[in-house]
Formats: sequence, structure tokens, C-alpha cells
Amino acid sequence: MKKLGIIGGMGPEATSFFYARLIARTKAEHDQEHIDTIILSHATMPDRTQAILTGNKDALIKALTEDARSLEMLGVSNIAIPCNTSHYFYDEIQAATKVPIIHMVEESVRHVKKNWPDTKKIGIMGTDGTIQAGTYHKACERYGITPIQPGTERQKDVMSLIYDDIKGGKTGDRKKFMRTYDELMEKGCDAVILACTEISVFKEYYQVPLNCVDAMDVLVREAIIRSGAKYLG
Repeated sequence: MKKLGIIGGMGPEATSFFYARLIARTKAEHDQEHIDTIILSHATMPDRTQAILTGNKDALIKALTEDARSLEMLGVSNIAIPCNTSHYFYDEIQAATKVPIIHMVEESVRHVKKNWPDTKKIGIMGTDGTIQAGTYHKACERYGITPIQPGTERQKDVMSLIYDDIKGGKTGDRKKFMRTYDELMEKGCDAVILACTEISVFKEYYQVPLNCVDAMDVLVREAIIRSGAKYLG
């Protein structure tokens, strides 16, 4: 099997959940059938949304590219970044290393198109940075899907769920989630992408509707398969 590298710490709890899912969904009967993994939990990484919204991105890109190079030096074959917002800078990070970086956003939209080919509209539940940068919007349009974002008030709910709740060490307020989900359904969405790993953490504590596609789950599956292990679906 191939060694997997993870650029984590965005946030630390999301990285912990990602690794836990990686272990849980790898088909293994003993230690040696699991994936050799190197995790850089870079908790002091500059805030991704702030970098996008303010344009002050140099420090963030420097940190991300240095981490990618460090993982390359440690001999990883693929890199996973369990942070949706950081994928706005995917091209800059990938240019810094010869190691393939799994594109969480592209893989998530591809997953929707493959498994639910009749999907016309999909809601995006992510940070202000992800929404305003259009990271998922561009990927959706490439697959012929119309991306739908929450309205102003519901986007505030999403940001509060991410920053006030999950990043604050809480399990999250289900009312915030459901208000946003219901609005996206009213806008005609066929499904919703959980486009922030903090919302993926929220999903560990609460059941979410079946038409919610968790980008972290997609990344876990792709990381396992690319590493040469067997995925437990």
C-alpha cells in the first residue's frame, strides 16, 4: 500500500474525525492492513476564510505549500487536505509538490454526478470563504449542476454552526442546520453538499437527511482507494 499524507489542523477536531473515519472505513483485520499515514496537524494555520475575503493570502499559501513539501520529503504518495475552504488555493499547493493532492471539491461533485445523475440543483453548505470564492460553484457548473447557496440569514446560521459551535468545542445547534437545509430544499435543491469539515463533525452527533453528501466522507473513500486499501462502504 501507499503512504498517505494529511495536511490537517483546519480545525484539529475535523482532522481527528477524518483520521477516525479513515481507520473505521478501511477493511482491515489487523494493524498491518491499515494505511501508513503521516498527519501534519497545523493548528496555527491562518484562517482560510479570512485569507479569501481579505486577499491576505500569502502567509496561508506559504504554510500550505511548506506542509505539502514536508510530506513529499517524508515519502507520501498522495495528500489529503480535510478542509474544503483551503481548496480555493488548490492550484498553488499542487504546484509546490509532485505528490498528487486529492481534490476534495472535485471528487465530491463527481460523486454526486456519478451516484445521482439526475441531480439538477445542489445546495452548498460551507464557510463564507467557500461560498464567496465559488469553489464548489465552479465544480458544479463543470458537471452541469446548478449550485445554490443559502440566503444571507441562513448563511449566518452556517457560519455560527461552524465557528461558534463546532470550532468552539460544542456539538452544534441542529436548528441552525435544519433552517439552512429547509431553505435549500425550498429553493429546489435535489441534494446538499456538506462543504465544511466542521459540518462533517456536526454529522457525527446528529442525523442529517439522506440527500446530504458529506465531502469528508468522499475524501475518506478516495484516500483509502488511492492508498491501495479496501474501502468499507
